[in-house]
Amino acid sequence: MLLPAVAASRLVLVPFRLSAARRISSLKVPWKRDPALDAAIARDRRFLQASRLVREVLLSPGRRLLFRYLTKRRERIKLPVHVPTFLKRYPTLLAVSAPPEPVASPSPHLLAFLDFASRLYELHAPLLASRLAKLLMISSTRALPVTKIAAAKRYFGLPDDFLASLVPRYPGLFRLVGDPGPDASGNAFLELVAWDDELAKSVIEAKADKEADVVGIRPRPNFTVKLPKGFYLKKEMREWVRDWLELPYISPYADASGLHPASPEAEKRSIGVLHEVLSLTVERRMAVPIIGKFCDEYRLPNAFANAFTRHPGIFYVSLKGGIKTAVLREAYDENGELIDRDPMLELKERFVAIMEEGHKQYLEDLKRKREALQKDREDAGRQDAKAEIEDRVEEEWHSEASEGDDDTDDAYRQ
Repeated sequence: MLLPAVAASRLVLVPFRLSAARRISSLKVPWKRDPALDAAIARDRRFLQASRLVREVLLSPGRRLLFRYLTKRRERIKLPVHVPTFLKRYPTLLAVSAPPEPVASPSPHLLAFLDFASRLYELHAPLLASRLAKLLMISSTRALPVTKIAAAKRYFGLPDDFLASLVPRYPGLFRLVGDPGPDASGNAFLELVAWDDELAKSVIEAKADKEADVVGIRPRPNFTVKLPKGFYLKKEMREWVRDWLELPYISPYADASGLHPASPEAEKRSIGVLHEVLSLTVERRMAVPIIGKFCDEYRLPNAFANAFTRHPGIFYVSLKGGIKTAVLREAYDENGELIDRDPMLELKERFVAIMEEGHKQYLEDLKRKREALQKDREDAGRQDAKAEIEDRVEEEWHSEASEGDDDTDDAYRQ
């Protein structure tokens, strides 16, 4: 139920003592590689390359793009190979017309996927709307620049055209101010129209409420700390984390403007914001530079990225793919698999299935070509062997004939 817009509750905290704890910035925790989580991110490499390539075509007028233009965008979409080579390996993604002026367009497989995606977005529109509203509610201004939302839309499962297909359906939640332009790069903001107390509840708070329904007593909301195997914290850091966890949980939806930026409470609030943002993503992970775009609106410190490594039991930072990715550790099992599936994850799985079908076809064609080439070589080898035998027989025949002639000559001489 939507309620009239109200200000978030202001925090009233006991003044902290800087002398009672070490400065947060001085706390150092060594980074330790997590192979399972790294592998989970590495598996997405081809998917991300293919999705960027396909998006170039889908965002073109009429979903058609001259193939020569597409090939020139290889560096922009970060393909490790030439575009024609990539499409040969994944032939079910795009259809390319015949020369002299080939044009790239969606393949039949991709068109079927787009139809499925449209239905899935329609089915989960309420979920996506609440997710978008939560992102606005975390903002200190209850608004976000459209350019920043567009940069992060993939992580939250929002459709490319969310400004046209999602936002207008919920006028009681969203207001678009300014002109975003056709590619959402204009000077525009998305504002929250009305505050919703039901949405202003973090994942951690919702978990505490759920436990209260089961056991009858609501536990104190707090973070789940899940240190990886073999990870060791020095005594000084263990004591700091213990004391820090004892501090009251600060909701990311609460007004924390009164917090001292260097206080442990401010650190707890920042971790709460980062935890909630990652919890709202489809795969419970997000590129650190994209998170950094929201620092001003979410009141995050400039060195917010250090918080990920300072709390290794809550987050993990992967360096795979040439970019830092923040991962919510509790969302994954020991094998690097998501524990709870987000409904929008089905989009990625369908797309990957299309890729794998095409790649399987490519490998089968490659195998047939290799077998045919091997057969040709074997046939050529047999032909060469046969010719060599014939040459040898003929040579031997000539040799015997020559010897016979010599014997005949000797007989005549006698």
